[in-house]
Amino acid sequence: MTNIFIDGSAGTTGLRIADRLAQRQDISLIKLPDELRKDPNARKDAICSADVVFLCLPDDAAREAVALAGDHGVKIIDTSTAHRTNPAWAYGFPELTGLREKIQNSNRIANPGCHASGFVALVVPLVEKGILAADTALTSFSLTGYSGGGKQMIAQYESSERDPLLKGPRQYALTQQHKHLKEMVALCHLETAPVFCPIVGDFYSGMEVTVPLFAKDIRGTAQDIRQLYAEYYAKGLVRYTDATDPDGMLSAAAYSGRDDMQVGVYGNEDRILLTARFDNLGKGASGAAIQNMNILLGLDEATGLNV
Repeated sequence: MTNIFIDGSAGTTGLRIADRLAQRQDISLIKLPDELRKDPNARKDAICSADVVFLCLPDDAAREAVALAGDHGVKIIDTSTAHRTNPAWAYGFPELTGLREKIQNSNRIANPGCHASGFVALVVPLVEKGILAADTALTSFSLTGYSGGGKQMIAQYESSERDPLLKGPRQYALTQQHKHLKEMVALCHLETAPVFCPIVGDFYSGMEVTVPLFAKDIRGTAQDIRQLYAEYYAKGLVRYTDATDPDGMLSAAAYSGRDDMQVGVYGNEDRILLTARFDNLGKGASGAAIQNMNILLGLDEATGLNV
């Protein structure tokens, strides 16, 4: 039996992790009463008595939790942005070259950001194989369900007296300072950050990240990218397919409730669209965290996930 503690279990990500793990017979959840959830001594005791700890906390609180763990040897999976570009931590996207092995052998795993997950899935293989140069100026837009904004945004969208403006998609992070940009640049080894346009829509969960390319900016063709994705993602929870929805469109909600990801290549030989679809709470957060836990424990990485 593996003892698990979720520090921050009341948040959206923590609740989804707890829900997934509650269905498993190989997991024992360590729980703190509500009045002790923020008590440092109680948290330290729970952290140090666990085999694996999920941190579903703001950045500063996540760093505090790591300090509380000390050198007890507990394995920590941090879903905040605090450690994603820290070289001492394994970046928790096992489908990328070398990261599955690094995760297996690490006690510190930084779970990827939701938007970043789609971007790195699309761009990293192209940079690795030389199809895309590291100095290419990229753009990306990302559609996400409102659950990505946490409990406050969920309440805002589901209120009976909500603002009529919420009926339409809303672009945010207008200053080009989105918190996922650092890991997007670092993981893809880019020389400059992409122009990034995140958009929240009036649907609960799901995500669609798109990176548009001109043929003149790549070394190869759209077909070369298709072949690369098919080979690169032969293992894991990312799969290549150019399938569309029955009406020929691509809904950002298509993978809602799932823990895997679809990458595809669309457009034509002059203007190419690279697209990743997944659930912002699944492969973009809680599903990825559990996948990383499964790898740490030597289990099939899809155990307990909806794929």
